[in-house]
Amino acid sequence: MKIDNSPARGTRDLLPGVVAHRDHVLATISEVYRRYGYERIETPALEAITRLTGGEGGENAKLVYQVLKRGLPEQVEAETPLNDLIDLGLRFDLTVPLTRFYGNNQANLPLPFRSFQVGPVWRAERPQKGRYRQFYQCDIDLIGEESVLAEAELIEATTEALAAVGLTDSTVRLSDRRFLSALAEHAGFAEEDWMPFFITLDKLDKIGWDGVRAELVEKRGLPESAVKTALDGIERLRDLPASKVAESLKDVVPNLDEQVVSDLATTAASLDRLDGIAWAFDPTLVRGMGYYTGQIFEVSHPSTTSSLAGGGRYDKLVGRSLGKDVPACGFSIGFERIVDLLEQKLDRPKTAVLYESDVAVPDALAAARRLRAEHGEVSAIKRSGKFPAQLKRLEDWGFTAFAHLRADGESEVRQLR
Repeated sequence: MKIDNSPARGTRDLLPGVVAHRDHVLATISEVYRRYGYERIETPALEAITRLTGGEGGENAKLVYQVLKRGLPEQVEAETPLNDLIDLGLRFDLTVPLTRFYGNNQANLPLPFRSFQVGPVWRAERPQKGRYRQFYQCDIDLIGEESVLAEAELIEATTEALAAVGLTDSTVRLSDRRFLSALAEHAGFAEEDWMPFFITLDKLDKIGWDGVRAELVEKRGLPESAVKTALDGIERLRDLPASKVAESLKDVVPNLDEQVVSDLATTAASLDRLDGIAWAFDPTLVRGMGYYTGQIFEVSHPSTTSSLAGGGRYDKLVGRSLGKDVPACGFSIGFERIVDLLEQKLDRPKTAVLYESDVAVPDALAAARRLRAEHGEVSAIKRSGKFPAQLKRLEDWGFTAFAHLRADGESEVRQLR
């Protein structure tokens, strides 16, 4: 009976060349983040199910892979509550684990604390092109910084990291959850309707203005007058030059806290000093996570209609682990997305020592050892089959050079391409 060796649906095997490309992208990003003082941390793949489903993850909490408790019998009694069978789950992002990490280790961490994480996360998605059940995230976070220095520094570091891997000409889209709340209040929405308004507005790029209006009024039953006021205000704030944003915000949303305008102006002034980075205030930017409390931002690029990175301030989230609020801000790079966008242009020297069958193994290993001092990555491989065919296989496997080792001595290194 033939065994199916395919990976689980929504997951994938990565061949050596692909992994090398991913490692190169990650190393480049990591080098930039370290220059800004961010230190890499690691958190477990497993977290308590109560934390993963405790309201911190928004819609993603519905996609948690849940893990059965150890020691359960092979059969359980009928109508046993699911909560009695499960105590852990696989993390669906890196932010929720970070908040637990900080709560557990804060006594041993500097303040403010700059960290970055890279690792796999799991979501019970419906598999489709470009959407996986296991994928990598790359997050950078600054905890303990109250001012918008955090927002400006995170944006600068992340856009520099994207440029370092070859994604220049990006645009930063900037907004603020406090602006959206003030807009909803000014338009006349009841507070319990703010989140439905945000969720629907977040669909604008998919369903358009008419679709947003129809969903808010017909499906969600929100007051038509409030919907019109809110959407008209957003229209007035779109595509504004940077110099007009503060004035227009005060005009459209008169109840907006002056601190919000000041914070946006400070972030904008910081971004204006960055070479090669365009930015724009985007009143339609929402971001789906409910834990954002201040500025939110995304990075777009001409090469794709999807954002390359996104994040924002989440001053209340860390406090759920500590019992007191801690200012925090984070940015997540769409690692899988940018890896797919970038061409695999690794020019990494890789040499094969092709040794004949009459060459002793210790001699083959010694020859490879000598070559590594000058040629870096060297592997000993036994000669087999027709010589041209084997050289073609070596090239397909990513080798750039070879040395043919016979019993009577070693030949010089020759290039494959």
